[in-house]
Amino acid sequence: MAASTKTAQKQWEANNSVERVVDDEVYRHDKEAQQRLLAARPWKSDNHYFKRVRMSALALLKIQMHAGAEVKPGQVPLEVMGMLQGKIEPNGFVVMDAFALPIPAGTDRSATHVNPGQEAMEYMVEYMELINKAGKPENVVGWYHSHPGYGCWLSGMDVSTQRSQQQFSDPFLAVVVDPVRSIGAGKVEIGGFRSYPENYTPPNAQFSEWQSVPSDRIEDFGVHANCYYPLEMSFFKSSVDSTLLDLQWRKYWINTLAASPLFSNRDYITSQISDVAEKVEKAESELGQSRFSSGLSFGGATLGASSSSEKGRRKDEESALARVTRDASKVSVEVLHGICRQAIKAALFNQPRSTTASSSSSSEPSATPAL
Repeated sequence: MAASTKTAQKQWEANNSVERVVDDEVYRHDKEAQQRLLAARPWKSDNHYFKRVRMSALALLKIQMHAGAEVKPGQVPLEVMGMLQGKIEPNGFVVMDAFALPIPAGTDRSATHVNPGQEAMEYMVEYMELINKAGKPENVVGWYHSHPGYGCWLSGMDVSTQRSQQQFSDPFLAVVVDPVRSIGAGKVEIGGFRSYPENYTPPNAQFSEWQSVPSDRIEDFGVHANCYYPLEMSFFKSSVDSTLLDLQWRKYWINTLAASPLFSNRDYITSQISDVAEKVEKAESELGQSRFSSGLSFGGATLGASSSSEKGRRKDEESALARVTRDASKVSVEVLHGICRQAIKAALFNQPRSTTASSSSSSEPSATPAL
């Protein structure tokens, strides 16, 4: 079992591109350098100053386990929330650790926002006081929360929360994790973001990265897509946190072995298939309407304009169909991934074992009666 655990951990690190850091300099907290950067505040004059996030594998695993704990078969997945500890560096954040916030019972946690409440805030203050006394100098540099089943992006409420934090607690980072899609993808679906000031218009007013967003979330996604920007994320580990990572992994590995991605994600997979079907019908309806309208407006006098509009229409058709195709392919890959995992576990743990007696009897030649 120990060998299987180590192999699975290495595979998880490979899937998430975890880089092993030879030099442990990243763990050294230079208080003076932090103070100089905080005093200069270059992010105030450059809305794109922060470009990357480096996160420890320990923090990544903690976030995945926290978010995944609220994904239960037959129940609506609940959102979770926590805080990120670390430091800043030129043009980036370094996330060293993460801790969960307790969300009071009865809080709305199934929408695209979660409100931690006063209890969680008091817990965070007390936690930071205790951890500083224990000798950990890293401050809170951001927050994380989950979007179970609908991707890594910021909703309108998330943008409002992040803007408030950047106004009063900057530098501050927002991280979103999707535990449901992480189960199907085989790696952690996670993203880091920074919001723009309220009256700022980005030069590229288009969120270029493709996102598979459910139909009932598309409006919220589209309205606020240009209110924030994504940061490049990478992950690291070293000998300093190997012991803690191994201890955390054992608990995660047991839960992973006991879970079935097809069973855990059955409601999600069903909803995704239904969502793809709805998008196909919508795309088909829009294509039919655009072709009908272009046929009515076509005329010899406006041949040049019609040709130009025809090219634009075809481009829109291709992009609409391409998005639906990507969504359908994504669902298919996730289902195949779940089937493969189940087949591998069945081959490893459910193979019938032959008894020693049967093996020995089969190896000995059968005695033939004397004629």
